[in-house]
Amino acid sequence: MANQMISIKELARLTLPRLLENLVFPNLCYRDLEQDITGRKLGDTIRIRKPVHLVAHDFDPAQGVTNQNINEDTVDFTLNRIATVDVGIEALEGASSLETLEQVFIQPAAAALAEKINREGLKMYQDIPYAVGTAGTTPSQLADFSAARKALNLNKAPVAGRCAVWDAEADAAFTSLDCLVHADKAGRNEALCEGSIGRVMGFDNYMSQGVSRHETGITAASAVKVNGTVQAGDTALSIDGSVLTGQLMKGDILVIDGKNYTVTQNSAVASNNAIAGVQVYPALPEVKDNADITLIPSHTANLAFCPMAFAFATRPLVAPAGVESYVTGFNGVNLRVVRGYDMQHKRELLSMDVLYGFKTLYPELAVRVLG
Repeated sequence: MANQMISIKELARLTLPRLLENLVFPNLCYRDLEQDITGRKLGDTIRIRKPVHLVAHDFDPAQGVTNQNINEDTVDFTLNRIATVDVGIEALEGASSLETLEQVFIQPAAAALAEKINREGLKMYQDIPYAVGTAGTTPSQLADFSAARKALNLNKAPVAGRCAVWDAEADAAFTSLDCLVHADKAGRNEALCEGSIGRVMGFDNYMSQGVSRHETGITAASAVKVNGTVQAGDTALSIDGSVLTGQLMKGDILVIDGKNYTVTQNSAVASNNAIAGVQVYPALPEVKDNADITLIPSHTANLAFCPMAFAFATRPLVAPAGVESYVTGFNGVNLRVVRGYDMQHKRELLSMDVLYGFKTLYPELAVRVLG
């Protein structure tokens, strides 16, 4: 770098706050803040504390109280992602001052890392069977908030801390609603002045370009049916239909007897107009042979949820041997900066990366708002 006064340590410490500012979804999740002393690598499994979920009961004087176990459970958590930004040192030769370096590298690198992490986290919609709205129709009315609120209420989700992440289309529609644009008459004007819809119907609302578009992979000329009787408690079923082609994709939603089930892994490709062994969540009740199945079409998967629905964790990456590197962390987010040399191409390289993972803890505390 032209600015030789900026060390790898200083670069890491300047970039981390920018990264934290750009994170959206991870900042809304349950955060595992434990820090390992030793570095980690891609694919490592750690154990994180699962947030306690208690149930209130009516007091029965005859029976007395029912004691609940409040020991914090732990769950296995795989660090299965590395977000990285890599450049040749020559790309930064024009950065002759700290201000220029921030503009040409630090801020863009932080934004790129955050966008990648946000996008991967928002793919957790695939674990959520609960859905409101209409596939292919952008959420645009207050009724969309109330529908999400109702779904969470029916699942007995906590009221405190609820939030929602919307794609750009839904965000644009909401910020043009008269009831939000003219909220300044009630002393709040975020939609008009800041382009933000703020808090609506108990949800703190955010926009992210990382909201996922879910594409189904199956087509059928007629209604899809359950193929064979399903026993209560099963988590797999078979389906068939006229001219059934393609495969069910992870995150597809099947509606059977009015209840939603999400496909938990890509199915086999249809053979002879049937697919066997489709894995779903939650567990099925007893279902009769030839029961109707409705497949929710392709849609944008906006999410409304409580923080305990999803967990996010990072860990410090291992410091590579023989090169200059520095790892810094704050509030559960760790960033590594490495300066090395590519012997094959005879060039210096600068790399920023984050080791992280997401996990769905309580699917019932989230709902997809279809768009």
